[in-house]
Amino acid sequence: MSPLKIKKGSSKHSAYDLKDPNADYIERHTLACVVTNEAGVLARVIGLFSGRGYNIESLTVAEVDHEGHRSRITIVTVGTPAVITQIKAQLERMVVVHDVHDLTEEGASVERELALFKVAGTGNDRIEALRLAEIFRANVVDSTLESFVFEMTGHSEKIDAFAELMRPLGLIEQARTGVAALSRGAK
Repeated sequence: MSPLKIKKGSSKHSAYDLKDPNADYIERHTLACVVTNEAGVLARVIGLFSGRGYNIESLTVAEVDHEGHRSRITIVTVGTPAVITQIKAQLERMVVVHDVHDLTEEGASVERELALFKVAGTGNDRIEALRLAEIFRANVVDSTLESFVFEMTGHSEKIDAFAELMRPLGLIEQARTGVAALSRGAK
């Protein structure tokens, strides 16, 4: 997956990229870090980002090796190529970090996100919400006479599109897991 490039000056960047006035583009990267699963590790990793003014678009964490006490942190962030290189180098220097993979640079990867949407409505809005849910392959996981809760898995862009369509139909709440990602292939 090649990095998503965003023209500098667009609404999809943070103030930190102003540090490099010669950079024309910021890029979206998905980083996968295997860390020691102990108290305070997540705070230290996140502190690296907040302490330097880097933005995190998505963050997921789960233990992946119970016996080895290791967790996987998947971080989606944006920055100039120099900023992304700096983030990776700083993560790799942390003692609690065992591996850092830039899934964006390493080749093809699979990214998915899970979302729940609560949509309240009656009449035609209710019918339209069900019709759109079917098109987007969203599952109804809860239903009352006045609302639905839809569950959807897919790319973040698909979930964003579904949310936009549900807003005028009565979207009242949503919860999202953040991006989970793996590289494709045998390695």
